[in-house]
Amino acid sequence: MSGRIIYLSKNIAHLRKLRKMTQEDMADELGVKKSRLGAWEENRGTPAPDLLVQLSDYFRLPIDILLRNDLTRSDQWPAVKVGDRRLLFPMQVNSSGPDPIEYVSAKASAGYLNGYADPEYVGDLPVLQLPFLRHGKFRAFTIKGDSMLPLPSGSTVVGRFVEHRRDIVFGERYVVLTQSEGVVFKRLHADKNKRVVQLHSDNNTYEPYSIAWSEVLELWQFTCAITTDLEVPQPDDEIKQLLQQLEKKLKK
Repeated sequence: MSGRIIYLSKNIAHLRKLRKMTQEDMADELGVKKSRLGAWEENRGTPAPDLLVQLSDYFRLPIDILLRNDLTRSDQWPAVKVGDRRLLFPMQVNSSGPDPIEYVSAKASAGYLNGYADPEYVGDLPVLQLPFLRHGKFRAFTIKGDSMLPLPSGSTVVGRFVEHRRDIVFGERYVVLTQSEGVVFKRLHADKNKRVVQLHSDNNTYEPYSIAWSEVLELWQFTCAITTDLEVPQPDDEIKQLLQQLEKKLKK
């Protein structure tokens, strides 16, 4: 139990600093004395059960997360969501440089829907190091199919985690984790029905479709791609014939 209390004291101080608040300001908002808050942060006292609930509500984090997880390992606010969405954003960290980029291969993507919120699953993923990607949390995914040509099937796309829907740039490409389809790579477009979002392919042989926002579990904005075979779309038969005729005339 003592280890958990140490986590709690560290987490309270860390989360307060992430909010850029003084002990006095936070104590006022919590309705406790500054000295009591200081005792919690220095592990000289433990919040009573009712105050633990109050801290949980204040930080919008489950009590279990505050007690069992060392949140000081990341300098970003934990991505906590409500309802069917995750309670904690699991990630691998590197104290001496940029955080590693977890790699979700084509094989691993089948289990990503069940494991994306599991720290053990994420911790076991292989990692990439791309030093030029520093600002934000990144993850790499292998895409399948030809819906996003010229990026061919088997390409690896790297995305930056999008925490808030307001940060979406419509028309841009995103890796989207959905409850019904798992991992997909599409362009996002706004829909008149604010409860849904449109997903478009770059290959125009695929029709766009809409899904409910409630289906979206994660969004990763495309930043770069790793591929060994950049596929160039071929002209259709009619254009080929015109080119052949032009070539014959040029030869004459």
